Parts: sequence; structure tokens; C-alpha cells
Amino acid sequence: MALPNHLTVLRIILSPIFVVLFLSENVFFKQLSLLVYVIAALTDWYDGWIARKFGRVTPWGRFMDPLADKILTSSAFISFASLGLVETWMVVTIVIRDILITLLRSYAELKNKPVITTKGAKAKTFIQMSFIYYLLFAYVTDLSFKGVNFKLSLLNPTLIYWVMLFVTLITLWTGVAYLYDNWKIIKTFYVAAGKRASESA
Repeated sequence: MALPNHLTVLRIILSPIFVVLFLSENVFFKQLSLLVYVIAALTDWYDGWIARKFGRVTPWGRFMDPLADKILTSSAFISFASLGLVETWMVVTIVIRDILITLLRSYAELKNKPVITTKGAKAKTFIQMSFIYYLLFAYVTDLSFKGVNFKLSLLNPTLIYWVMLFVTLITLWTGVAYLYDNWKIIKTFYVAAGKRASESA
């Protein structure tokens, strides 16, 4: 297995480790979760850079790299929701969207018609990551200075709600765009499913 693919697997492994640390009651472990998340996110940049620079892009990597991103971001959002930092329905919406797109990518790979990650999807990932970094940093670090607690302002529920809503809408929009751009693949799936249903009837 090529190094970029090893880094992708590492990102997946680090995701549950991040969740355990972040949800821990121990302050040090919570702070450590920020470091784990940063390392996991850096593997995304580094494996992509290696794959492109040295021509190590593989079908496995094309599929697993965005899947690893989804696992990492979903782990963070689910953790945030479990602590009441973000709305659960928004997280459920994002996770369902990611599952549907992953199923689409899986089917496309089986048909040798890989779904290419669009610029819109990359922008979505950047926005998600930026928000996650913000929320993580604000939640796990001590932001008091000269008796003033800045954490309360940064974790303002109204601010978090509207930013998370924006992230959710962007995620939905890219999901709809994926479905529209790959409608022919989806159509072949329904045709094949219809044939199997009629044959088994």
C-alpha cells in the first residue's frame, strides 16, 4: 500500500481516538483531542500532496480519501452534538448526506465511473474544517485574560447556531450538486434494481 493510502487509513484510525479524548471528563485529554484532530486533518493535506506530486493516485485512494474526510468531520460533529454545542438535526442531516454520497461513490467505482471531487465539495470540506477548528479551539482551551472569559463570547449559542446552519446548507447544496452531476449513474442503478426485481418476481 502506498504512503498516501497509509495516511488515509491513519486518519480513519485517529477519528475514534479523537472522539474518546474529546468526550473525556479529563481537561488534558480534551486539549489533547485538539492536537489529534489537527494531526488527522494534516494527513489529508499531506497524502493528497504526495499522491499528486509523485503520481501515486490510485482508485482505492480516490474513494477512501474523501471517505476518511467524512468520517473525521462526522466524528467531530457528532461529538459536538452529544455535548449540546450544535443542533442534533443539523448533524443528522450532514451525516445522512455523507452516507448517500458515499453510496453513490461506491456504486460509481463498481461501474468504473469514479466520482471526481468537485471544487464545491472541496470548498465545503474547507468550511467544515474551519468551523470545527474554531469550535474545538474555543471549547478545549482556556481563553481567559486578565479576568475576562472570552470563551463565553466565542461559544455564543446564537453565533454557533447560525454558523452551523450555514455549514449544513453548504453541505446539502454540494450533495444535491453531486446527485445532479451524476444523475446518469444513479439512473443506471435504478434500471439495474428494476431488472433484478422483475426477474425475482
